[in-house]
This record gives sequence, C-alpha cells and structure tokens, in this order.
Amino acid sequence: MSPTVINIKIAGLGGMGVLSASHVLAQAAFLAGHDVKKAEVHGMSQRGGSVASDIRFGTRVLSPMIPSGEIDFLLVLAPEWADLHRGDLRPGGRLFLPEQIDLARVPNKRAINVAMLGALSRCLQLPEEHWLAALDSAFPEKLHAANRDAFRLGAS
Repeated sequence: MSPTVINIKIAGLGGMGVLSASHVLAQAAFLAGHDVKKAEVHGMSQRGGSVASDIRFGTRVLSPMIPSGEIDFLLVLAPEWADLHRGDLRPGGRLFLPEQIDLARVPNKRAINVAMLGALSRCLQLPEEHWLAALDSAFPEKLHAANRDAFRLGAS
C-alpha cells in the first residue's frame, strides 16, 4: 500500500447514483486493506439537487473531508457540475466525465455511475475482484450482471 492518501470526489445530481458509487468505491478500497473515510453532502438530492461525496483512502486517513485543492480524481456524473468542483483538483488531478465513456454501450442507463467507476479503476491499484465484490454487495442480485458489464465497459 502507498503511504499517501488518495482523494476522490464524486459529484452529480440526486438520483444519478453518486452515493451508490461512493459506497462501492469505499468498499473496494476497504477490501483491498486501506483505511477509508467517506463524507457526503446530500443537499436536495431527492429533488435532483446537488450531491457530492468525498472518499479518501490510504495507509492512514485522519479526516473524511478532502482539503481544498487536493482532489486526485474527480468523477462528475452531471457535466454541468464539473466547473463547480474543477478548482479543487490538485495540480495533475484527473477529471472524469460521462462523455469519456461510450454511453451507447452501457447496458443499463442507471449504471453510468458504475461505468464511471470502471474508468476510475484504471488509475487505482485496487484489484478487480474487490471492485466486483463491492458492486455485488451494494446492489440486488438481479443487477449484478448489468453492473459488472458496465464496470468492465468503463475499465476497458
């Protein structure tokens, strides 16, 4: 494990799966043996309002909140929110947008958040089996195949 802390923010609108994606990411990092902290801002999420989640993991994480200007990876599920959070990327930080994935190939449009996690997985040293276990634990069995397909699409 790296001694550094990885800082990831997932942002979007209520109903887009921000909280589900942050749960899967946190669980995958935990299964890989990391100390994990997570903080969420729900806002008016039930009415399509802004939702954001900070996920931090590494050898030792002291706070769930990402310090200003230290986001390593920013996943934005609603592109209109990219500018709101872009200023908090650290120099060299990476922005992920839905249009970076072939959305026409996502098996279920509700799984775009999972496809985005697949894209992020290429940048993190978390074993695929931990990602898949985290996905399976977060969703009902009837969604496992679609989520695994979406994850692998994003990861390819």
